[in-house]
Amino acid sequence: MEMSDNFLSTVLEEVLGREVQIHDTSTESGGCINNAIHLNTSEGHYFLKWNDKVPDDMFRKEADGLDLLNGSGQVKIPTPLGHGKTGNKNFILLEYIHPGIPSKNYWEELGHSLAKLHHDNTANKYGLEYDNYIGKLPQKNDFCDTWIEFFIQNRLEVQLKLALEQKEVDLQFALRYRKFYDRLPSLLPENPPSLLHGDLWSGNVMVDSDGKACLFDPAVYYGHREIELAFTRMFGGFGSGFYTAYQESYPLDPGFEERINIYNMYPSMVHVNLFGGSYLNGVERVLRRYV
Repeated sequence: MEMSDNFLSTVLEEVLGREVQIHDTSTESGGCINNAIHLNTSEGHYFLKWNDKVPDDMFRKEADGLDLLNGSGQVKIPTPLGHGKTGNKNFILLEYIHPGIPSKNYWEELGHSLAKLHHDNTANKYGLEYDNYIGKLPQKNDFCDTWIEFFIQNRLEVQLKLALEQKEVDLQFALRYRKFYDRLPSLLPENPPSLLHGDLWSGNVMVDSDGKACLFDPAVYYGHREIELAFTRMFGGFGSGFYTAYQESYPLDPGFEERINIYNMYPSMVHVNLFGGSYLNGVERVLRRYV
């Protein structure tokens, strides 16, 4: 981890507008691509994340996404305090969430909260006013009138083109993949565009000091809520009470279980482009079934 006391002090002074004394630090997880640290200071506790190999607007987009989710009032989100660039390092400074032990109804409360987020925060079109990132990959959010159009053009096709450029897939695969697009209108239901966290896997959820769930590292947009629930199933880690509570609060259309692998073609292709072709297995299973 490349970092100096001068860098940490400069960030704190730039964001907070005054000199801050650092008492001690401890390394934290910054996800798959970033460095992160817990700062215990004379002004309180902070979470700092930085990277010298990402686009200059990535952390600004992350802060915008956190603010959007915070504004919903439905889920616990760390407050972004500031972002910028010092030397060659892009950074974001966040409220520090002290970890705790899950409450008795931890998963049920998260299920109800996410259902309320999806139900109460909707838009007229699928998309977002700006593009953002999922991991370090650009995420295209052009507005579309239908979910099928959005899912194809802004999610599946973007990742396919990148995989072709990176030679993770070949043209024969691309032909089969694009042929699948014709099947989607008969396979996926329409739903009002809901505000989504956008990257909701268990690694982006933690327990705060009150025993409640806190979500972080979003890739927000207004989309079909089923893709959010499907993503939680990709790597597991969510308790059964989460799904029961969500279904009680905002029931999904019948047949959701059959659609999970279709929605997860998007995060699977993201992982192909970030980490390599081993993540193609889930996509291939869908193509073999429907094409």
